[in-house]
Amino acid sequence: MTPEDLKHLRRARDLIDREYARPLDVPAMAQAALMSPAHFSRQFRAVFGETPYTYLMTRRIERAKALLRRGDLSVTEVCLAVGATSLGSFSTRFTELVGESPSAYRSRNHSATAVIPGCWVKLVTRPSRHPQAQAGTAG
Repeated sequence: MTPEDLKHLRRARDLIDREYARPLDVPAMAQAALMSPAHFSRQFRAVFGETPYTYLMTRRIERAKALLRRGDLSVTEVCLAVGATSLGSFSTRFTELVGESPSAYRSRNHSATAVIPGCWVKLVTRPSRHPQAQAGTAG
């Protein structure tokens, strides 16, 4: 892989990070990386360790967790705010990554994280398919 390819893949990842709430699909992400969708998906996974769609959904769930901790939006409002189009799919993916439903997560007391700097909260609460990869977990 060339340095130019890596630059294009980072550009696509930055697009996902910045525009996660917008409707994004693999062809749109691939266009940002100046690659075909199939080649982009393979290269993205090779470089970042997960598919572009999985990375996008992780970003959405990460943002959803922050919005749910605030407690002023319903689960449906959070689902729409992060760009998910199906409440059922959003809830399923949230539960898969976080280990509890969005409603249960929202109703839990999050005051312990209120005194922790946001950058650490983001690091420690980042959704992961591999729990041993999360910060603070013995592996």
